Parts: sequence; structure tokens; C-alpha cells
Amino acid sequence: MTVRTLIVDDSPTMRALLAGLLRRDPEIEVVGTADRASVARQMIKDLDPDVVTLDIEMPEMNGLDFLDKIMRLRPTPVVMVSTLTRAGADATLRALELGAVDCYPKPEGGMADLMCLDDGVLAGKVKQAARSRRRARLEPSTPIAPQADFAWNGRYLAIGASTGGVEALGTLLARFPENCPPTLIVQHMPPLFTTCFAGRLDNTIAPRVVEMQDDDLLEQGTVYIAPGGTRHAMVRGSQKPHVRLVEAPPINGHCPAVDVLFRSVAQCLGERAVGIILTGMGNDGAQGLREMREVGASTIGQNEASSLIYGMPRVAAQIGAVEEELALDRIAKRALELCSR
Repeated sequence: MTVRTLIVDDSPTMRALLAGLLRRDPEIEVVGTADRASVARQMIKDLDPDVVTLDIEMPEMNGLDFLDKIMRLRPTPVVMVSTLTRAGADATLRALELGAVDCYPKPEGGMADLMCLDDGVLAGKVKQAARSRRRARLEPSTPIAPQADFAWNGRYLAIGASTGGVEALGTLLARFPENCPPTLIVQHMPPLFTTCFAGRLDNTIAPRVVEMQDDDLLEQGTVYIAPGGTRHAMVRGSQKPHVRLVEAPPINGHCPAVDVLFRSVAQCLGERAVGIILTGMGNDGAQGLREMREVGASTIGQNEASSLIYGMPRVAAQIGAVEEELALDRIAKRALELCSR
């Protein structure tokens, strides 16, 4: 199937570069380009693209406001194109919360760097977005109340997520009480984005949320987000479990990798852990989750109906790594039950 794609960016140079990157892939057809929201709105109506790539900074209406309208009025898979800056990361995370499927961070440097360093990444994200489950964005509802009267039984939580994970983790963690189990998360995301993600979660959910630091002791009431970059996150020490961040090449195409975290949890914590694998493309986390289950840990996979991309959970289920498969809105309750006295 050819993925029909519309490029929306106010820079003519960037429109040409993005179109050139996508046209390298024979499975993608660039059906049009637009320099502003008003033009893009009409082209979406006329061309009905499978995927839209969307810049955040545009004249007339910024990308976030336009994305909000798209998700409410004509849900379409959107890949945000952003800069690797603090402002770019904050805006992109907001876009993912609004319903964007994924983000494409522009490499730092000149336009030539974009052509040389892309290596098919943008095309992969666009094709992945075309396969996603896109739903109309719901109107804001009553905030979710964290579970009350939680008493920790000593079990630790390890969670892995990729595409769609920002939205999924926000939904799941909103149900966590202030005194939640120590929770470790690998969410596939570029450097700096994880810093901003931890900060946004810390401001919106009951527990404390931090970006992992090497040697952090795992404490009740804290959610630890693995930093994006060149280090894998793992757990060390069974009596006083703590974080280790280790420089190493990507595994399953990712650094940090979910498999590395899950395997370390299996080795150090065994049955004293609960593993959760959420929405995402590929197979990262499946083998590690199976190792957790084999040593007595409880394991949960997000079901297909509630996954934006039913890739990682599907592979985990196929190889017998998943003990229970649940809809996203049921996972937090079950995880807390497994970690409660």
C-alpha cells in the first residue's frame, strides 16, 4: 500500500527536504505540500492524505492549534517535525498529548545534516503512522482520581513503551497514588525530550516523577523515566535496588532499550516485580518481559483495541511473555493490585 502524505511547513527549503526524504521510499507518495494551516486544511479535505507531517512554527495558526483542530474535526495520523531544543521538546510533547502519532526531531546543524543523518527514519515514522489506530480526540472529562488506600507490598514496576506511549503513560500514571510502587519506565524518545516528559508528568500526576540518574535508589512514591541518548537503563542490587545507566550501542534499534531494563529487573528482582508492555512498533521488550515472567514476575500487555500501535505488545503476547492482556484503562488498577498488600 502506498502511503499518501501531505507535508505542512512554512519553510520552502524544509518542505523540499522532507519531500526528498520521503520520495526515497517507493512506498510513500507525497501528494502535496502546504506552507500554512489554511492551505493545509483545504488540501486535507481535497486530497484525504493517509498521513500529515506538521511543523510547529507556522504563520496564521501554529502547529499545535492546527493539530488540535485536525484531531477534533478530521482525525488523521500526524507526525510532528520539531527541533532538538527545550522549546521544541515541550511543544512536541504537547502535540503527542493532543493526538500526534510520533515526532521527527530535526538533527542539529545544517540542512545537509538532515539529508545525511536521516537514514530512512522519517519514512519509517510516516509508514508507522499510517498503520496506527487514529481516534477522534475526546472532549476533556473529569480528571482521573488516583487510587486511594494503597499499601505497598514490596514489588517494583517496570514499564516499556514506544509510539503512542506518551498518551498511554499519561492515562496509566494518572491513576497512581502519591505512595505508588517504585516505577521504572523506558519510553523511546530523543535526548532532552525525556527530561521534558518527566517534568510534565511531575506537574500532572500524584507521585514524584524524575529522569533517572546513575545510582538512584528506587524509592516508593517515585516514577523514574530513563533518559534518551546513549545509555541503557537497568536495575542493580537486590537488597537496595538502584539505577545503573550504562553506555552501550542501541539494542533493537533503541537506546535506552526496554529489553535491557526488563532483563535487569528479571535478574535482580525476580518475582518481586511486575512488568508492563505498552503501545509501540517493533519487538523491543518482548524477550525481556518473557524473562521476567520465567522468574516469577507478573506481566501485563496492553491489548490491541487500546493500542495506538499494537506491535511490541503483540510480539510479547506471541512469545508467551504476557500473563494478562488488558485495555489501557484497566492496567493501572491491576498493576496496583499486584503491588498491594
